[in-house]
Amino acid sequence: MKSLSSKPQLTNNAASHAAGHRERLRVRFKKAGVEGVQDYELLELILFRAIPRKDVKPLAKDLIQTFGGFPQVLAAPIERLTEVKGVSENVAQELKIVQAAAIKLSQARVLKRPVISSWDALLSYCRAAMADEKTELFRILFLDKKNILIADEVQQRGTVDHTPVYPREVVKRALELGASAIILVHNHPSGDPTPSRADVDMTNQIVKAAAALNIRVHDHLVIGHENHASFKSLGLL
Repeated sequence: MKSLSSKPQLTNNAASHAAGHRERLRVRFKKAGVEGVQDYELLELILFRAIPRKDVKPLAKDLIQTFGGFPQVLAAPIERLTEVKGVSENVAQELKIVQAAAIKLSQARVLKRPVISSWDALLSYCRAAMADEKTELFRILFLDKKNILIADEVQQRGTVDHTPVYPREVVKRALELGASAIILVHNHPSGDPTPSRADVDMTNQIVKAAAALNIRVHDHLVIGHENHASFKSLGLL
């Protein structure tokens, strides 16, 4: 009889400890914000919503160890996330919602603003949106005559090492939006942002097609995992 009654007591103690930990972590975050918590604790705060009554600290640490960091956890595909023990479809979806919100916030900081004065924010947005993609994306940022960013669109989705790009379609879309200039952006899933020969050739084709219609190509950014390459800075544009 004694052993039977002890099990619920242990469960209640564990639940009480988890609830106390959650409340303490929420209070600390409320007082100090993101600077007051470690990455795994920030991940815990997100997991609280998807897993209401359980100690999620071990899962948060497992996720960060598996993917290499907090941003990488959010950027991981749902199918990879659900391979981690304890991550259901609902949990994975919660993480992707947070990622989408972060990307939208980064985008809002650059849209309708002059590119020159918000260049760092633009790079941060591109990294957030593309650095951890597993396939190549080709994005175009469209600018008006005052270099204000008026539109941001993903034009093509490719494979792990190639994205088909059609210069005529790029220029056509710029004309439709009334853009005076464009910035080309694509990612390298390998992590190395060094432009390839194909990248250089494709950029030259777009520059030539755009110049015929008085549309300027300001730069071509290649986004890697940790850094980026700029055609303009490299003297390739």
